[in-house]
Amino acid sequence: MLSHGRIWAAIDRLASRHELTPSGLARRAGLDPTTFNRSKRIAADGRRRWPSTESIAKILEATGSDIDDFFTMAHERRPRHENRRGWPIPVIGSAQAGAGGFFDDSGFPAGQGWDQIDFPVPAGANVFALKVSGDSMLPLYRNGDTIIVSPDAQCRRGDRVVVKTHDGEVMAKFLRRRTARTVDLASLNPEHPDRTLAVDDVDWIGRIVWASQ
Repeated sequence: MLSHGRIWAAIDRLASRHELTPSGLARRAGLDPTTFNRSKRIAADGRRRWPSTESIAKILEATGSDIDDFFTMAHERRPRHENRRGWPIPVIGSAQAGAGGFFDDSGFPAGQGWDQIDFPVPAGANVFALKVSGDSMLPLYRNGDTIIVSPDAQCRRGDRVVVKTHDGEVMAKFLRRRTARTVDLASLNPEHPDRTLAVDDVDWIGRIVWASQ
């Protein structure tokens, strides 16, 4: 029986056999690099998401494999060492994130240009990582740190958040207050000013749920 778990395991094994991440496999097949990320396998409401037959056909063609190979991989026993590196999630640089085309209207990864990192613990669905660049997030986050952002998570006063504006500005701040008209943000770095944004100027807000230190 080809269960949800077996289908996704076969995709992971196909990628591994060609020394690729699931993201790299998607790229080789001409797909969105986040197509096979673990955050895409379970919907926010807990429903299972299945890869399309078209996407499977494309990765088989891109790797010179056939459907019999795929079925064999789907029924292989998972080795104990498999997935010890962690759980892959999409990542992009914080400076690059301000450019257009990397997020959908809800703040989830979309389009080309995303890479992938292995997160040490299950991060749940619909999260992504930002690589910090520059000093605007000091003293909490330094250049080169990684922060994990959840657009799904509820944001409360005092939470550390990432905000993207319609103008393409991406910033990490403390959420001080949010009303029907404005979003008040306190700066992490005292050398950078606090901000008050009109709600209409905000593209999305995601809560920072983890950071490397």
